[in-house]
Order: sequence, then C-alpha cells, then structure tokens
Amino acid sequence: MSASVWFWTVLLSVLPISELRGAIPYAMTQGIPFYVAWPVCVALNALVAPLVYIFLVSFHKLFYKWSFYAGLFDKIIENARHKLHDKVEKYGYLGVTLFVAIPLPITGAYTGTLGAWILGLSKRKTALAVLLGVIISGTIVTSIMLFGHGAFDLFIKEVH
Repeated sequence: MSASVWFWTVLLSVLPISELRGAIPYAMTQGIPFYVAWPVCVALNALVAPLVYIFLVSFHKLFYKWSFYAGLFDKIIENARHKLHDKVEKYGYLGVTLFVAIPLPITGAYTGTLGAWILGLSKRKTALAVLLGVIISGTIVTSIMLFGHGAFDLFIKEVH
C-alpha cells in the first residue's frame, strides 16, 4: 500500500464529515483488506472522543473570544444538543452509543462526544460509549462494503 492511501485513510478516519463512513470504503477500494481497514479506522475514529475533550478544555476557550467562531460553535452545539438530547434522556449512555453507531452523516463520534459534553455527561463513560458506537458503526460499514452489492440481489428479480 502506498503512503498516500494510508494518509487518506487516516485523515478520513478522523475528519468530522467522513469518519468511518468514508475511511473504510476508501481503504477497501484502495486495496487495504477489510481485516486491516476495520481495526485501523475504528481505532483512529475512537480517538475522536479524547481529542474533542482536549480541544474543548484548551483551544475552545481561546477561540470562543472570536465572534465568527463563537457563532459557528453555538450553531453546531444547538444542532448536536437537538439531535442527541432525546436519545440520552431516554437511553443514557446507550443512547450515545446508538447515536454514534448509526453510520449516517452527523451521527458520528464528533457529534456524539460534543452532545455528551453539552449535556454534562462523564468524559470517561462518554469515551466508552463512543468507542462502542464506533465499533458498531465500523462493523456496519465494513459489512456493507463486503456484502452490500450482493444484498441488493435479494430485492432485484432478474428477468430471463
């Protein structure tokens, strides 16, 4: 595997928009076997929770003094709170896990961690909930990559 493929796999694993949803398919389509892509991408994406907490207790306080950043951050916060609040109220940390486990846009480790921070949840328990959610999400995405094309055959009747 080229260094470029690994660079993009790592980057996609930790970027807020792509996370596992982008990293695993990219890695697998670039020739990285699923049994290598899954653990690498899951491990990197699981690092998001501690990184988000480090950011929130350090750089966030500095950046929040800038009106552009404050406005953007407040908008992101409100969106995260809206998306996660009901799930956490109903299911607690399991709600965070389920939220992160859904491999759809805006439901990954970043939003789950940020939402848990907003709601004042324990950092350690949140990190564990996010890790479990990332493992589930990574498994779903990898399964879709391995079996997805064949799965559509169940719904399509060939005409002879």
